[in-house]
Amino acid sequence: MEAPEELFDHISLTVFGGNNRILNYRLVAAGNMNQAIYLNTEKGSFFLKTNFEEDSDIFPREREGLSWLRDNCSLYVPETLAQGQFEDRHYLLMDWISSAFPKPDYSSRLGEGLAELHMCTSRQFGLDKDNYIAILPQKNRWTDSWPAFFIENRLEPQLQLALYKGLVDQDFLRYFRSIYERLQEFFPSEKPALLHGDLWSGNVMTDASGLPALIDPAVYFGHREMDLAFSRLFGGFTSGFYEAYQAVFPLEPGFEERMPVYNLYPLLVHLNLFGKAYLSGIQKTLKRFAG
Repeated sequence: MEAPEELFDHISLTVFGGNNRILNYRLVAAGNMNQAIYLNTEKGSFFLKTNFEEDSDIFPREREGLSWLRDNCSLYVPETLAQGQFEDRHYLLMDWISSAFPKPDYSSRLGEGLAELHMCTSRQFGLDKDNYIAILPQKNRWTDSWPAFFIENRLEPQLQLALYKGLVDQDFLRYFRSIYERLQEFFPSEKPALLHGDLWSGNVMTDASGLPALIDPAVYFGHREMDLAFSRLFGGFTSGFYEAYQAVFPLEPGFEERMPVYNLYPLLVHLNLFGKAYLSGIQKTLKRFAG
């Protein structure tokens, strides 16, 4: 990793007035867009995200998403200490989450905390700003109807991107869109709920107290079953999580049948991020619902 000492000096001056020496650092993760760096300093440990994207607003939207979570549930969400740009590098600095062995009530606390988050409601589906899921733009135009929001702001943008990238063709689009009419009466009627938006096991950590912590949100007001469905897509959480959620905020009957339809969105996202390996999961759901 290229050592960005000048960036560290800039952050130290901005956040701590220059009175915080970097003791050591290491690269935690690196992808096509972001670098994640652990900073060990005289004043504690911090987590630094950086990227070189021109005019990138991913970090401002992430910071706002973390604030939404922090203000509306009791689960731990790391504090964001600074967000900005130094030369051609964007950055987001937040508290480092020191992990401990999960407490016995870890799963139930996570379920209760998610139910608490979902009890924050809005008059419409959407959000006051568009944001991102991973590195892909996520539209959040305010909409009265959940089926309309799900189709226009979630499915269609990802379908169009997949077509543009050559991952699907026009015949696939027509086949996919054949389920839209059925979706109009498919979902239970509920108030828009504040969602994490990208709820899989990689975005839930264990904090220093052995309790769950939430990171990397893609927040918006949507149907709360979206979060529960997404949580099941890649292995899910323990049964204690779902039992605790259900005890606090029971789901309407039929969630198991609806779950694959909700997960068309994250599968389309993964198709656009990682390629055609995710197409079979989408086709399986379409075959079931489109016939």
